[in-house]
Amino acid sequence: MSSSLPLVSLDNDGKGLGAFSPDWPANRVKALDWNLLREDVSLPVAVLYEARMQHNLAWMQRFMKAYQVKLAPHGKTTMSPVLFHRQLNEGAWGITLATAPQVRAAYHHGVRRVLMANQLIGRANMAIVAELLRDPTFTYYCLLDSPANAAQLGSYFAEQGLRLPVLIELGVQGGRTGVRNEEQLQALLSELARWPQALALAGIEVYEGVLTDEDAIRAFLRRAVDTLRTLATHAHLRQDGPAILTGAGSAWFDVVADEFTGLDIGVPLDIVLRPGCYLSHDVGIYRNAAERIAAHNPVARRLEPGLLPALQVWAYVQSIPEPGRAIVAMGKRDAAFDAGLPTPAMHYRPGTAVPLPAPGHWRLRAMMDQHAFLDINADDDLQVGDMIAFDISHPCLTFDKWRQILLIDEQYQITGVAPTYF
Repeated sequence: MSSSLPLVSLDNDGKGLGAFSPDWPANRVKALDWNLLREDVSLPVAVLYEARMQHNLAWMQRFMKAYQVKLAPHGKTTMSPVLFHRQLNEGAWGITLATAPQVRAAYHHGVRRVLMANQLIGRANMAIVAELLRDPTFTYYCLLDSPANAAQLGSYFAEQGLRLPVLIELGVQGGRTGVRNEEQLQALLSELARWPQALALAGIEVYEGVLTDEDAIRAFLRRAVDTLRTLATHAHLRQDGPAILTGAGSAWFDVVADEFTGLDIGVPLDIVLRPGCYLSHDVGIYRNAAERIAAHNPVARRLEPGLLPALQVWAYVQSIPEPGRAIVAMGKRDAAFDAGLPTPAMHYRPGTAVPLPAPGHWRLRAMMDQHAFLDINADDDLQVGDMIAFDISHPCLTFDKWRQILLIDEQYQITGVAPTYF
């Protein structure tokens, strides 16, 4: 039997769905028999469709298996341990994260292998990682791109009596972080050699997403392979574990897989790719990437259908103050707007049978903090209190606006909750 009252907030002080702990097991959530279309949950609300998400999980794992590479999805996309464990249970090698507090949150929710795709800077952040490294079941890597950072880490972890595994990050001129040239690389290797007991060089990392041209990306990836092979040849790499070569955001993972697969550098090697947005996918920047991949990558073509958009934000029509304009109770506090405004996908009037596709001419014109301006036709059948589901571009900046995401099935039943820890 469904709840007799509309639900308020998961923890009574933020966005959410009801008065229960986010740690409740999924079967207890299902037992509440809450349904989005019955208005058992407050709107606006962010939802993930279970079936589409499961398809995406399986699709990416099959893609990685075809290239014989490992997957460490970037957890900063969702910062949801519930979803991390979905990815790990589907075969992910580990979870990628960006900051020491993110690493600590993942560790305290059972994640035991983390690649921090960032430099570890500052004593407080080093202390977080040092505490976790005292657990022998925990594996961690961070990035290095300067002798200064190597000296700081070497000194700190020597004091702690710990050995920190590190990856040299390569970068490109005008890009983000990363070693730009051979002179910088040699200076970094010289500093690393001063700290053999505190720092263990495990391999090479790149982020190709700072480039937009495929030829330039492939040249960058080949530079990474050549650099790693040289490090292996000259015995710069640690001896107590496999070398690691890692790259790939969510836009070019196919090119990275193509360039990195099948390598032999003369020592054991783990090739680790790190796309994060595949779990939810989107209808904007990552759909564009998926269309490019489907057109050019033979593995992706064999795995049709491709990734499916699984994340939506549902909101009420709040006001229709003038012909041709509706105000929706959803804004910049609720959905990403940096890579294109949300797209109306479904329209539902409470009490009717099923949601219908939103008319193709409906367009968001602008968003404020908690209002969206929807262009409609003056004679459209839209009323205050109607519900609209919006597809998203750039899921990362939608997830971080919510303390919990609802998991729902294709009948709009609430099947679970994915708390976030941003």
